[in-house]
Amino acid sequence: MKHTDVLTLLAPLAGWSTPLDEVPDEVFAARLLGDGVAIDPTAGTLHAPCDGEIVLLPASRHAVTLRTDSGCEILLHVGIDTVALAGEGFEARVRQGARVRAGDALLSFDLDFLARRAKSLLTPIIVTAESGCGIRRRSLDRAVEVGEWLMEIAPGALTAAARSAGESRAGSNASRRLTVGFEHGIHARPAAQLAGSLRTLAADVRLLARGREANARSTLALMGLGVRHGEEIEIRATGPDAQNAVNALAAVFAAHGAPRPASARSAPAAHPAPVAAPTPSEPPAERPVTAAPTATGSLNGVVASAGLAVGPALQLRRSEIRVRETGAGIAQENAALDRARAEVRARLERRALRCPSGEVGTGAASEIAAAHLELLDDPELLAAARAAIEAGGSAGFAWRAAVRASTVTLEALADTRLRERADDLLDLESQVLVALEGSAAGALIGIGPTAHTILIARELLPSQLIALDEARVAGIAMAAGGATSHAAILAAAMGIPALVALGPAVLAVPDGTPLVLDGGRGVLEVDPGETRLAAALAEVAARSAQRAALAVAAQRECRTADGTRIEVLANIGSLTEAQAAVRNGAEGCGLLRTEFLFLDRLSPPTAAEQSAEYQKIADVLGERPLTIRTLDAGGDKPIAYLPLPEEENPALGLRGVRTSLAFPELLRTQLRAVLAVRRPAQCRLLLPMISDVEEIQAVRRVLDELCRELGRVEPIGVGVMIETPAAAVLAERIAAVADFLSIGTNDLTQYTLAMDRGHPQLAGRLDALHPAVLRLIERTVEGARAHGRHVAVCGGLASEPLVAPLLVGLGVQELSAVPGVIPQLKARIRGVSLSDCHVLAQQALEAESAAAVRALALRAFPTAADRP
Repeated sequence: MKHTDVLTLLAPLAGWSTPLDEVPDEVFAARLLGDGVAIDPTAGTLHAPCDGEIVLLPASRHAVTLRTDSGCEILLHVGIDTVALAGEGFEARVRQGARVRAGDALLSFDLDFLARRAKSLLTPIIVTAESGCGIRRRSLDRAVEVGEWLMEIAPGALTAAARSAGESRAGSNASRRLTVGFEHGIHARPAAQLAGSLRTLAADVRLLARGREANARSTLALMGLGVRHGEEIEIRATGPDAQNAVNALAAVFAAHGAPRPASARSAPAAHPAPVAAPTPSEPPAERPVTAAPTATGSLNGVVASAGLAVGPALQLRRSEIRVRETGAGIAQENAALDRARAEVRARLERRALRCPSGEVGTGAASEIAAAHLELLDDPELLAAARAAIEAGGSAGFAWRAAVRASTVTLEALADTRLRERADDLLDLESQVLVALEGSAAGALIGIGPTAHTILIARELLPSQLIALDEARVAGIAMAAGGATSHAAILAAAMGIPALVALGPAVLAVPDGTPLVLDGGRGVLEVDPGETRLAAALAEVAARSAQRAALAVAAQRECRTADGTRIEVLANIGSLTEAQAAVRNGAEGCGLLRTEFLFLDRLSPPTAAEQSAEYQKIADVLGERPLTIRTLDAGGDKPIAYLPLPEEENPALGLRGVRTSLAFPELLRTQLRAVLAVRRPAQCRLLLPMISDVEEIQAVRRVLDELCRELGRVEPIGVGVMIETPAAAVLAERIAAVADFLSIGTNDLTQYTLAMDRGHPQLAGRLDALHPAVLRLIERTVEGARAHGRHVAVCGGLASEPLVAPLLVGLGVQELSAVPGVIPQLKARIRGVSLSDCHVLAQQALEAESAAAVRALALRAFPTAADRP
């Protein structure tokens, strides 16, 4: 009920009202989100405390944010740490954007289930600090029923507690200096990951670099620093969670920042990275944005996605989105902007979570959607838009002004990759403006019914590219854009040949003009003549037939030309990758990287959470084996909630199985989760970073104890990763207590050559084909053979079809590779005999260098099956 400027909030739950100080969460107790009360509920339905609009209802359904007509925002958060339940136990009774009346049911939840799974049932009812409303009176320390008086609030009446919330941030300080290992610096996706890692932490966090400072919660501010690979940054945090915030950012930098070693970079990827077509005079990154037609009627551009395409030209144009400059009132325009953002957010969340199930490229699309979600809620972008609305602008005018100001900042940076992120902002601008208009404003114009066309545009935004029908698009030609833009990444992921930076001349090509887009040479041939068109069409057909044949053949088991069985499995790190592996012919999973369950969170996953994810992946694999590597944390993969010591050389410290043994409850929980997977014979364990027999026996003791507790009689295979020279030298002893061995060539190479995997100057020399590494692989195979054990390679070397015969010749019986390369890998192995592989292996062991080994492999089998 509302009278004058005072708003009464009614109790949304039945229970006991208590001060926020009692809430076991620093974010709420310190009133960093705003002031309010908490209710310990005695019933499982959350009701609206007043009239208003639902402005936020996350997919996890654990909280609701309601905005009143006067602009006050009320956050109702059921329980503590309930977001980790991912919606389990909750049922939404309203939709985001709905108008509700006081007393309407908003959520239902299973009280008993939450009591067992949540950190606390205390439910904060928060008047958010950002809305500028304060509490005048409140009902505390008493039983309340739904609909009883709870609080009285008014705009501008911030309480002393709310005013001092900023002061509480000064509770502690923390800082750390780091070197940026992100291969392309802090661009959109790393910036989004960094900002997202702080979402639930109570601290003011800043990144300092190049003499400037950025709000670490702002994706745009982080990108605006223009920080490149190898540069040093400093993290500074103030507040109750200062140290946790520094740890969280450090974990993101470490887990995602190390560049792949040279051997891994040379391996074909599931989705080839965009590369620029080289010219004799200048490197790809320096190619001009404009180009002029050559004498042959061709246009030179930059390769964004390799391949060959033939088809008629089709120019794409976008209608202009017009916006009113003057607003109809601050409250009305803010509400309109929030509704539009909520609509776009819901669409992006669906895209970010979408399972591919046959859709090519949705992995990249979901990553980009996740980055756009961070931009949509960027605090600095939103603050600029709110300020423009307060100055009298409409929601559309304010949003466009805020976005354009940020694009100017990005376009002024020297880094090409960061300048290209301005496209993402413009894409987001269009999506929000379209939602504000409630129409098809800004839609693409000109896509007709003709199939296999080559689309021409000045630039394509990621959202436009995702909306295209791949079956009707042969290729994409853009006048501007860059090889590392999100549109380029998506085109590569979708398998559509694409060129960018063709210059304005391409926009003058008439619709229907015959084109040949050569994504190998970086050339768009305009009306090349019947002879060239026929030849190009024949080549497209031949390539398509070859890909189809490889795809069909990949579904069969793999044997050499003389019948030796070689198993080809996949390295995976998610359900999406498991689906891709099966489509590409993987015979199982040779390495499940379980870190995806442990990173980017503030508490470890429960056994039930882990088991549910393992089961989903097992179900996708069907009867195929699933090799689950235990948590490989520490070193380059620190975890925010583990109190790991700060180490001068993390690669030589507490990592891999050492971390699991240092935190035995974490290990027990993970082993219990693996043992809970149905079809027990399908699963096997893989222990990382083993250096001696005792480590294996320690894990086996825990495993045996759990099997007795659970009454399990079926054995589970326990394998060991050979990643250290010590493990390779002791392979015979290790094989006596392990069921199989799997060689991780990335770490084995760095430890053998004493070269850091992340060192920018040494990356080019870190090649797993170094004869010293090959001799350790040979030693591992000999040790395993003494006990009849199976040997696999799951490191980057296994994903290189060129060297597959060499590994087979050394005695490796299983290769576990990235999913996308499996068809080429199987074809390569089928084309060689075991005797020829042995000859190559013996020659390689006597070679002087990794380069010499690669040359040997090329000479031995010049008709490589992995050729595109």
